[in-house]
This record gives sequence, C-alpha cells and structure tokens, in this order.
Amino acid sequence: MPTRHPIEGNAPAAAALHSEKLLVLDFGSQYTMLIARRLRELGVYCEIWPCTRSLADIAAFGARGIVLSGGPASVYDPGAPATPPVWTLGVPVLGICYGMQALAHQLGGQVVAGTTREYGPARVHVEVAAGALFAAFDAGVPEPVWMSHGDTVRELPPGFRAVAHSDGGLLAAMADDSRRLYGLQFHPEVVHTPRGTEVLAAFALAVCGCRGSWTMEGFADTAVAAIRAQVGPAGRVLCALSGGVDSTVTAALLHRAIGDRLTCVFVDNGLLRHEEAAEVERLFAEGLGLPLVTVHAADRFVTALAGVVDPEVKRKRIGSLFIDVFDDAAQASGQTFDFLGQGTLYPDVIESVSWQGPSVTIKSHHNVGGLPARMRMRLVEPLRELFKDEVRRLGRTLGLPGWLVERQPFPGPGLAVRVLGEVTATRLELLRRADAIVRAEIEAWPGHRDLWQWFAVLLPVQSVGVMGDQRTYEACCVVRAVTSQDGMTADWADLPRDVLGRIGRRVVNEVRGINRVAYDVSSKPPATIEWE
Repeated sequence: MPTRHPIEGNAPAAAALHSEKLLVLDFGSQYTMLIARRLRELGVYCEIWPCTRSLADIAAFGARGIVLSGGPASVYDPGAPATPPVWTLGVPVLGICYGMQALAHQLGGQVVAGTTREYGPARVHVEVAAGALFAAFDAGVPEPVWMSHGDTVRELPPGFRAVAHSDGGLLAAMADDSRRLYGLQFHPEVVHTPRGTEVLAAFALAVCGCRGSWTMEGFADTAVAAIRAQVGPAGRVLCALSGGVDSTVTAALLHRAIGDRLTCVFVDNGLLRHEEAAEVERLFAEGLGLPLVTVHAADRFVTALAGVVDPEVKRKRIGSLFIDVFDDAAQASGQTFDFLGQGTLYPDVIESVSWQGPSVTIKSHHNVGGLPARMRMRLVEPLRELFKDEVRRLGRTLGLPGWLVERQPFPGPGLAVRVLGEVTATRLELLRRADAIVRAEIEAWPGHRDLWQWFAVLLPVQSVGVMGDQRTYEACCVVRAVTSQDGMTADWADLPRDVLGRIGRRVVNEVRGINRVAYDVSSKPPATIEWE
C-alpha cells in the first residue's frame, strides 16, 4: 500500500504550518513513532523517514533539526543500517540509542558489545556543564531513565565529550556543542523517562529554534485543503464508518471538505460488541447529524472466517471482505465513488508494514496490510500520520461531542481478534455476553476514566469446573484493562479487587458456557494490547 502524507498536495497554508519542522530518521525502533508524538506534543511538526533516504532528499526537506531513532541492529554488524552524513547539513542532530551509536560509529568513535547490558529502568548522572540538552538538570543528581541496549560507545568520536553516565559507568549522553551534534543512550521518548520531554524540548526549542506553532486547528485546515485537492471538485467519497473515534473524525473532516459528496457506510459484520450496531446508528444520527447507510453482512464475515485460527489470516480476510462489501454498497447506491475514506492512524501503519526503514512487522491491520490489491477505489486517509490522542484533540477542534471522541479504542476486525482460535457465531455470542459484563462493571467504577481500554477475550481452551455439584468443562474468559497515553506502550491496570470479583461472579453465573475468568497482568511491550 503506497505511503501518503495527510497534507500531501495541499494549499499554501500548509507551507506556513510546516515552516518549522524536524525530521526523524527511522532505524527500525518500535518507539520511533513515540519520538514524533513527543515532538508534536511540543507543537513541533515532524515527519518520519526511513534511514535509507538520500542526503539530497533530506536536505531538500528543510528540517531545522534531525533525530536518529533507536533500532534493533548493532552498528558493527554486516549490513547494519547507516545514515547519510546528515551532520554535514549544518543543522542540529540528536541520536537516540542506536542513533547515538550510529553517530559515534560513523564519525570515528568505537562501539562495542557491552559486558554489561542495560534494559529497563536505569539512572543517569549528568556531568557538570553538561550543555544545552541538560541545562535544567542538576549535575550529579541521579535521574531515572529507560534503557534498552546491549552495545555501548567505548570511544567517543573526535569533537565529542561525555555529558552523562549511567549507574554502571556506561556512557549515557555525548555532545559536540560546536557542531550541535548530540547523542543519548537512553530513550527520552518513553514515559518511563520522566524528564525525557524536557530533553526533547531543549533540543527542538532551544537548540533547533522551533517555536511550537503546530496545532490541531492548523492541521484541520490543511487536512481539509488536502482532501479537496485529492478528491477534486467532483469526486465522491465512500467513508468506512465503524462508529469509533478514528472513523468518526475522518467522516467529520471529509464532510467539512466535500459536503454531500460524502456517503458514510457502516457494516454490521457480526463481529461487534453487544448492541453496538444500534448504538452506532444512534450516535451518528444524534451526535453528527450525518446520513448513514448500514449494510448487514454478519453471515458473510462469519462464513469467511470459518476454520481460520491464524490472526494474520483473520485480519487479511476481514480487510479483503470489507472492500467487497463497500464495492457492493457503492454499486447498490447507483452512484460512482472514486475514493474510500478510512480512519487509518500512525500506530496502524507502524505495526503493519515496514515502510519507514528496517522496523519489524508486529501485525497487519485490516485497513493497512490487510487490504487487497484489487481495490477499485483510491484511498483517502487524512489521519494516517496522527496518534490517537491527536485524533481526539482534532475531534474536539471539529466540534464533536466529548462523549464521542472519548470512546475507548475498538479494533477494526472487532471481536474476531478477541475470539482466539476459530471464530464461530456461538463463540462470538459467548464473548459478546461476557464483554458486556466486563465493560458494565468497569464503567461503573469511577476510576475507569484513567484507563485506556478494557474488554474481554475468549481463549480457545476449556477447563474443568464445578457448578451445582456438577462437573463442567467450559471456556475461559480473560479480562484485559490497560493504561496508556498513545497505545504504543501500555501498562496493565491494577483494578480494585471488588471490581474483579464482581466481574468473575457475574460472568460465570450469567454466561452459560464460561466457567473460569482470568485477569491479564502483562504490559506492552512485551505483549500487545489486543491478544491477536
């Protein structure tokens, strides 16, 4: 699927909006998107490009500064990714983790496999007169950070000095102040580095001279202009509407851009939660006032998933069938649609395809890696490079009601990726009933507002139980609840014991076919939020 930028080909207003920008070069880290997110939180526009882009392309982009991301390789390995000599462009450069090692290695330093590896929580000690990135830090005071490396810079390249070390004495930060080149061995972009945003702010604002002028208000204007430019004066768009935040904001943007040349289609695919189809129809009528076409296709989707247990196959079949359903809906309407509008987000892209460098594919999203090549409609995806929290802010900017933009995420493939193993109508109904109880009990707890997501998962296993002195051999349900800021990383939520107790009692008592309830206490990483 080709890469598209959400403001590609837009009006001159985009140039003003992006007059101050940074460039992140991706070396394959799953945290690369977090770097971009942190910079955008500072009001600084940035793009992510693969580390393989040419120096000429990078120079033509006109960034005020360049960030080199982390990555899974070792710089001394054959075929390890390298960056063009961006330090020759005269703009500040910040290398993070692998990015720091690549900077050191290519400028004449030495990177070796460490005798001591640093993974997870660590502490760093900033040196006296550490320079621009640590101007607000006290020398010698240990600062908590997040590390994830086995290699270390043993010899600094010419012109650099050490500005921080870890508890273990390993180099944690380096600087060449005259050339404005910097390296961090720790990850300032993750929430586990409490003062990481301060370091990134020092680089983006103080060193690179950005003012933080990129806002969702500006994005909305340029996105609307981009949609009009892409769709043209007569093009029609069929918007794939799930009722979730992403597709709803997409629909609102499209409607602002092209008005009644937009048709929103909601597919009741049989993979939705309890009474969700009716809820989506009500939300659209009351919350947006936009016309909605509903297609009932539960039998088609459940039939297509018969016998499928591999989650990647599930996602691809669902993505392919969605396109068929949308094509059928377009033909049934008697109108010609040139474009399919989707609520694809940045995390969908990074977890689906390795288009930004040597990153590892985690899973194909049904609306990215799962789309077939036979599509007749072209894609318009105005949110493709936004994070979830940015989409929520954009929704408020567009005037959408708060209760709508704050809805918790729900995967595009729906319950198909929460019914582990084969998807059948019977197993879907088991999960639907259990999930309704999980959501109701957690939503009744005041602390649920601090959660990112909460739901039930049905395992493909059965276990022995006892009910009314009778032996049972029934399914197991798992409760999943996490806290997160962006969905790229997450921690399991420490739900109150009484909440979990009520969930367990209600599920086994009210859902015939489930006799055991478990709670998921894994974080992302190493797990993902969804189980498939």
